[in-house]
Amino acid sequence: MNTPWHAIEAGEIVSAKGKPSIVIAGGGTAGWMAAAALARFASATHDITLVESEAIGTVGVGEATIPQIHNFNHALGLDEAAFVSATQASFKLGIEFAGWSGDGSAYMHAFGPVGRAHGPLPFQHYWLRAADEGDAGSLAEYSLNEQAARAGKFRRGPSRSGGAAMPYAYHFDAALYAAHLREYAEARGVTRVEGRIDSVAKHGESGHIRALHLDGGTQVVGDFFIDCTGFRALLIGEAMGTDFDAWDALLPCDRAIAAPCAKAGAITPYTRATARPAGWQWRIPLQHRTGNGHVFCSQHMGEDEATQLLLDNLDGEPTADPRTIRFQTGKRREHWRGNCLALGLAAGFMEPLESTSIHLVQSAIARFLPLLPGAVPAQAAIDRFNADADTEWLAIRDFLVLHYRANAREGEPFWDAMRGLALPDTLTSKIALWQQTGTIHRAGDELFAEVGWLQVLAGQGVMARAHNPIADAMPKEDLARFLAQQKQAIAADLATMPTHEAAIADLTARHNPSGVAA
Repeated sequence: MNTPWHAIEAGEIVSAKGKPSIVIAGGGTAGWMAAAALARFASATHDITLVESEAIGTVGVGEATIPQIHNFNHALGLDEAAFVSATQASFKLGIEFAGWSGDGSAYMHAFGPVGRAHGPLPFQHYWLRAADEGDAGSLAEYSLNEQAARAGKFRRGPSRSGGAAMPYAYHFDAALYAAHLREYAEARGVTRVEGRIDSVAKHGESGHIRALHLDGGTQVVGDFFIDCTGFRALLIGEAMGTDFDAWDALLPCDRAIAAPCAKAGAITPYTRATARPAGWQWRIPLQHRTGNGHVFCSQHMGEDEATQLLLDNLDGEPTADPRTIRFQTGKRREHWRGNCLALGLAAGFMEPLESTSIHLVQSAIARFLPLLPGAVPAQAAIDRFNADADTEWLAIRDFLVLHYRANAREGEPFWDAMRGLALPDTLTSKIALWQQTGTIHRAGDELFAEVGWLQVLAGQGVMARAHNPIADAMPKEDLARFLAQQKQAIAADLATMPTHEAAIADLTARHNPSGVAA
């Protein structure tokens, strides 16, 4: 493969074509997502290289995704069958939250609609009215995704009767996804440089980054740098001095024990988050194994106890030794400073409770491409990017905090403390609007829509005390028929739906080795 780089001095690598150069520091999921996107959209105007060391491992906790991942894969032109085969992926219809309202409790944040709107009102107002009158089923009964998930079923595309496609995401092996994207990026001109970053050289006058100094004496010079160095934040933090805003007071979990185990039984088409005495446990089923982890607060539980609790609650035999991941929730105050953009863990961390880690990389790339700089970044572009990142991260933070604050686990110090959290005003006002009116407000294009908030609020027992009076105009018998028809339509769809494993087998049988849609 022809490389766009060459050495002009001993040990120094710079662009050979005179185009602005982008250097990605670090591989893993974040690095290779950035490389693949830039290869797809910016290879004609920019030289792109990625520096990584095989000796440095990746955190790899982000194995569950949300439906927006389709947008990224589609933009690259990835063939879904090849992707699912290459990453050992399974399909995901939502997340089950077990035990958050006490042992034995469970609800699901499922993708897709819950019920149908009628007139100007979303479904929840009719459901709330029916609940007040004692005539409503559980919220789950009106969610096709949840009913399919519970039944172990799944379909791609419209139903046989022409019903809408089900929104879905994936569980996949993050390391295999990075490898899949690496193959894609290198085939489109991205150069990979092997080496550990020893130090970062900066221009004296501007304070911008000039080069990465690697072990062995190599220097990689560039015009723009993307920091994918994980928690180290070697560029955005150490070199550029960007402050970190910690969110320990709202999200105090600071450890995770991760341990994959052998696949046991049928692959369930949903993620599970099970509450534990000082945190929660994830379960992510793949084709070849099950990913597991225990997120916990070290102030309330030691690592040995947390590890044993995880091992005692695996479906199958562990396939690797448990490993501890230490983290601090929060974000860099600026994700983009000067000629450096942070992605992934270098930008910040929110525990993977709602599978947002990979999405935050994807959304940052999507915001960056329209603002892609030439040789010199524009400050107005930097300010716009950072403002949008703040809005996105804060909205997701509030959604995660809701899960903890609304818990009903009594007699456990960690969970008792979480119910007493002092909430940010943005979350307090959202909960109050729901409780007082049955309305959920979605600010702008925040990630989680009203139906997601509805499922978590109702699922954890935070119920509205009122509904919109327009819902009272529907005659009682019409309301009963309105609700019954929705449950009947879901049942009819489920009756013709294949199993989840049959859907995986059907898709992977069409595997296109090229990995690119025709």
